[in-house]
Amino acid sequence: MRTTNRVSATDHVVTMEEIKVSPAYNWFRSTVPLKRIIVDDDDSKVWSLYDAGPKNVRCPIIFLPPVSGTAEVFFHQMLALTGWGYRVISLQYPVYWDLLEFCDGFRKLLDYLQLDKVHLFGASLGGFLAQKFAEYTHKSPRVHSLILCNSFSDTAIFNQTWTANSFWLMPAFMLKKIVLRNFAKGPLDSKMADAIDFMVDRLETLNQSELASRLTLNCQNSYVEPHKIKDVAVTIIDVFDQSALSLEAKEEMYKLFPNARRAHLKTGGNFPYLCRSAEVNLYVQIHLRQFHGTRYAAISNEMVSPEEKAQSQLSSNQD
Repeated sequence: MRTTNRVSATDHVVTMEEIKVSPAYNWFRSTVPLKRIIVDDDDSKVWSLYDAGPKNVRCPIIFLPPVSGTAEVFFHQMLALTGWGYRVISLQYPVYWDLLEFCDGFRKLLDYLQLDKVHLFGASLGGFLAQKFAEYTHKSPRVHSLILCNSFSDTAIFNQTWTANSFWLMPAFMLKKIVLRNFAKGPLDSKMADAIDFMVDRLETLNQSELASRLTLNCQNSYVEPHKIKDVAVTIIDVFDQSALSLEAKEEMYKLFPNARRAHLKTGGNFPYLCRSAEVNLYVQIHLRQFHGTRYAAISNEMVSPEEKAQSQLSSNQD
């Protein structure tokens, strides 16, 4: 066990950067190119993304990061899933101040990538945005399934809806302090401590506008309307140990999606996709397996066994 060495957003010192200097992370950075795409009239709104795996897959899984995250935070998932034959996209949002604006921009991005439908994995804010996008496109569905990791359905849980419109005024160091308040402190196992160090490092790369806009989306008064996405297959991943989400917020998610598959991790904190990546990758694979052999498969058909194809076809016919 070790204690994360953290003082503030501006004077944080990382004593050990196992993830940042790890062979897996450096292999990822050297083999998967970062793309930058503009889909809005405002050319300052740039989507940054990694797109790996077979390009003939037309319904890939897309990973959406939390407030403090960048596209790199899902590198474990990209390495594992593409190794199994899946197409995986991990992205980083431009500056959007409104949920409808975000949803419209994300729709344009999918149009640009020529993706009619996708599977979405969202962590915390990313999970909320995934739900809102599924809701936004419910009349012409673009989301085939959702994996929601440590996520929420109502921004009221943060008790900051009244300050949401003032984040744009705050300096970057103050915004970083707001985010860091939700990071675990004290003795942690080494993998969880390394995950926090890595997320702090990623947080430092975000500028004032990026952080302010994400916190605004995270806290402005909004909630998910479940009746609009009742036909979307959902898996909820959460942890039993300390995270930024209250037990009440988790229970609300279960009520919102009573038919969702539940994937529990004994430990993992706020960032299980980094510190418990093998378990998270397994849950993602289990979730996606139900679509094998269909046109909504996130995996190349060559990688699917005849038995899986037959089972998927049987399930599709029963539906």
